[in-house]
Amino acid sequence: MKYRQLGNTDLKISEVSFGTWAIGGSWGNTNDTESIKALHTAMDQGVNFFDTADVYGDGHSEELLAKATAGRENEIHIATKFCRAGDIHNPEIYTEKAVRAYCEASLKRLNRETIDLYQIHCPPFEILKQGLVFKVLDELQAEGKIRYYGVSVETVEEGLFCIQQENVRALQVIFNIFRQKPLDTLLPQAYSQGVGILARLPLASGLLTGKFSERTTFETNDHRNFNNNGEHFNVGETFAGLGFAKGLELSRQLDWIAEGKESMTRASLRWILDHESISCVIPGFKNVAQVLDNLEALQVRPFSAAENRKLSEWYNQEVHPHIRGAY
Repeated sequence: MKYRQLGNTDLKISEVSFGTWAIGGSWGNTNDTESIKALHTAMDQGVNFFDTADVYGDGHSEELLAKATAGRENEIHIATKFCRAGDIHNPEIYTEKAVRAYCEASLKRLNRETIDLYQIHCPPFEILKQGLVFKVLDELQAEGKIRYYGVSVETVEEGLFCIQQENVRALQVIFNIFRQKPLDTLLPQAYSQGVGILARLPLASGLLTGKFSERTTFETNDHRNFNNNGEHFNVGETFAGLGFAKGLELSRQLDWIAEGKESMTRASLRWILDHESISCVIPGFKNVAQVLDNLEALQVRPFSAAENRKLSEWYNQEVHPHIRGAY
């Protein structure tokens, strides 16, 4: 395993870390026994950072992390998120009383005294611009409830605003071959200012694995079924903002990236890791095999300058016009 500094914090985190949305819920049926085995496998391979949220299975993924990391709390870093358990447009849920309650509930489920990275979970831009929630997080940090805080954002504009806030230490952004917009301004500015970047949805909800076809279906409790068109939350969180049919068509145009890189999955993760501004990539997983497959991206050769030019031109011409929603 290789490790990178999370911005200008003192946390050194595994280049390939993992998100726990899939094992918590909204990605179809799960098996807790398999989830725990997969978490143990990841840690045994050197993974020391996991991202979760209080709404992933209504706290279930936090509870799974508590079980899996018991006895290893000092070596395994956990990032969690808050605000989406309530009405994200209501300023009251960003008050000291509300945020403190969210934080204490996560600490209890995680069975920890301190959260390594506490993130505002894709709040409206208006809330961020009011600025009050940052002061609340400053207080929790001063008390030792959280070590650092950051923001999970939907758009580049939100990200550029957040990195100007004095104590924001990390941004979580949608970044993958289908979502290259952050490369223009957000990633270089964040890097220059010492703000860490967590790259979420690196495989575009599975489109960048190359494993889907027109016959692929998703369970009713899978967001790739119930949020395909943004019916329940930001459309960008599902298939990177592309409709499934268009995303499938585009993914087939990417077959070539697997050449010399073993698979589209590993190549897609490698492309993200090739950018020095990225602190870590956080793919999801449901079982041991997926964990091990994702970790193989560390062994894949980097993309060449010519390959990157080809991907950039293709993205601008073929992908960018079809992404839906603000980003």
